[in-house]
Amino acid sequence: MQEESPVTPLAAPSLDDRGVLSYAGTDGRRYVVGLPTEIDEARMEQVMTTLRGGGDLFLQIEAMCHRWIQQVSGPDLNQHDALVLLLTTLETALEDRYPEGE
Repeated sequence: MQEESPVTPLAAPSLDDRGVLSYAGTDGRRYVVGLPTEIDEARMEQVMTTLRGGGDLFLQIEAMCHRWIQQVSGPDLNQHDALVLLLTTLETALEDRYPEGE
């Protein structure tokens, strides 16, 4: 099974006419974002506003990740392995501060 490359969002997630939170990726496909089913419409709109507000910061973080991958990859570490290392290291560094379910 071939691994899929990460897809960069073209814009912040939005609610469609059925209330499904999704975003369009650079590959032209639509991706559904999973949020708790118990979230009501007012809270959903708050989440959407917050996500839209963080869009520029996300793009900066993404650009920094690209730079880091370029800097550390080479003959001994390919770009995909550098990506995996980056994501697992970030998850390990952040998961204690942001535990699941909180």
